[in-house]
Amino acid sequence: MASMSLSSMGLNDSIAHIFRARNILTAKEALFKTELELVELLDVPFGEVQSALAIISAKVCPPCHSVFNILSERAKKEAAFGHLPTGLGALDESLWGGIPFGVMTEIVGPAGIGKTQFCITLSVLAAMPVELGGLDGRVIYIDTEKKFRPERLLQIAKSRFPDHFTSDQVLQQLAARVLMVQPDTVSELMLRLQGLEEAIRQHGVRLLVVDSVAALLQSEYGRDDIIRRQELLGRQASILKHLAESRRMPVIVTNQVRFQGGPGGQETAFTSAGKKEIMRATETANGEGLDLQLTAALGTKWSHAVNIRLVLESLSGTRYMKIAKSPMSATIAFHYEVTCAGIEQIGDETFDASDGGRNMIQWLVPHPFYVLRFSDFYKSIRFASYLTTFTQFLHRELEGANVRVMFTSLNFDTHLICVSSRGYLTC
Repeated sequence: MASMSLSSMGLNDSIAHIFRARNILTAKEALFKTELELVELLDVPFGEVQSALAIISAKVCPPCHSVFNILSERAKKEAAFGHLPTGLGALDESLWGGIPFGVMTEIVGPAGIGKTQFCITLSVLAAMPVELGGLDGRVIYIDTEKKFRPERLLQIAKSRFPDHFTSDQVLQQLAARVLMVQPDTVSELMLRLQGLEEAIRQHGVRLLVVDSVAALLQSEYGRDDIIRRQELLGRQASILKHLAESRRMPVIVTNQVRFQGGPGGQETAFTSAGKKEIMRATETANGEGLDLQLTAALGTKWSHAVNIRLVLESLSGTRYMKIAKSPMSATIAFHYEVTCAGIEQIGDETFDASDGGRNMIQWLVPHPFYVLRFSDFYKSIRFASYLTTFTQFLHRELEGANVRVMFTSLNFDTHLICVSSRGYLTC
């Protein structure tokens, strides 16, 4: 609340103008000064300073309300638009209508699983007219990874609403409703976030997307700067939650994943180059007897700041969306696919996802990894000639499990990767 802009405090125009002229723009900047300091800095009478501070304090520290009053007020605000429908039946039903207003919703998953596709789909839906299930507003899309493609936005729109987008002019009107921001550094991102409240008010924004919240922080601040990184992360979370609550709008953020329980107990970020990292880390973990898991990046502090967490994961080639954290839903999962129309649910079946840990993220295979070494065998024979014999050998070793063979390269050495119903084997 301390980051609230003074322009939204209801101060009279003359004193608000003086605050802006002295570069005092937020409640924190005003309240961190004494009354005498403000009299001297603003050059206004003591009584006017006291009145202004009373108004600011009342806004920042609102009075207590009963639960009944809170529920009544929320019901009035959400009578018309309390949620952003996603078009995913299981998700909308579990969240009582879709992505709720006034909270921060996080989408977590490994690279290529569909996080950006989901964000683009939600952007289309938020910009659509009310009669078509949209919010009839603009979208601010903060793209820190430079993955947003305007062509994909238009493709999703045309595929979902073919009867509405019958001309290029209508598509252009949709594209004009999505406002892009592409910061290159954490400092630039912070400046953009601090100036968003006024932009949201001016442009009639109904949805804010940050894709992704982890990319710039992890690239600029390593393990040696963890304290500074957590400080910046806390400031970002505070601003985003304030925008969601004060503007009564959905805020969507995407997050990357990392290894937990890796060699030496370390946590390793997992980005778009992650397949090799997964196999290297898994091979080492198996050798040390460690249990390797994928979890959301940015740690516990960030996890507590998120109101709703949606996890996108893959099991045996099938993609699932899991509600891992929500105050209004059980931990369920359902099938989805990425299509021309964006993210679409496959079938009506839902699954209880509470077993196995709601924070663990599955990817590639649902079973333990097996690491077998046959360096002498590999060096002493012509591999192509004995491929059939080798596959039969693995078949016996795995007690009849089906085996599929492919190649990869790890640490500049060619390896044979045998994918079975039980996991990966590297030879």
